[in-house]
Amino acid sequence: MSGEKSKILIFGGCGYLGKFMVKASVSLGHPTFVYTRPLNPHPPNAPTSKFLLLKDFESMGVTIFYGELDEHEKLVSVLKQVDVVISTLAVPQHLDQFKIIKAIKDAGTIKRFVPSEFGNEVDRSRNALPPFEALLGNKRKIRRAVEEAGISFTYVAGNSFAAYFVDIILHPHQNPSEVVVYGSGEAKGKLC
Repeated sequence: MSGEKSKILIFGGCGYLGKFMVKASVSLGHPTFVYTRPLNPHPPNAPTSKFLLLKDFESMGVTIFYGELDEHEKLVSVLKQVDVVISTLAVPQHLDQFKIIKAIKDAGTIKRFVPSEFGNEVDRSRNALPPFEALLGNKRKIRRAVEEAGISFTYVAGNSFAAYFVDIILHPHQNPSEVVVYGSGEAKGKLC
């Protein structure tokens, strides 16, 4: 059955990268599933953008599972229904992937896991500035946990999506009370 499409489950499907992964999976003809946190109750006349996005996904044939990452048995049950898992969890949730890894191992049915990476090649990045090194360190922990669990994996290193990192790490929409400039502040840019 080489023509059979993989059943793909996406964590973080309503996020910045996730919504594109969901649409790409559907466009390639894969049965597509999204695991997402339950919707917060809002006034019925004011649907949220997440609500509208999930309705759009459903109209494309995407199956939506509502749950928390702490619901281990639910995660295992959902994972047993799919072949491939793609995590697009945002930086603040990277370490929550340990819960997904444990559930994948317990389900024992996943053919491929793509953890949330989509940035720099973390095992080759050296001499990063402290805030970025902390991020890379967390990603390395996830990689080692996937490898130790014996899960088939693919790491995607797109060498950073600038808009993603600017928003998540620098929080430009907030008024910073402190800005740290490393070095003299004179450098226009540096590629390593």
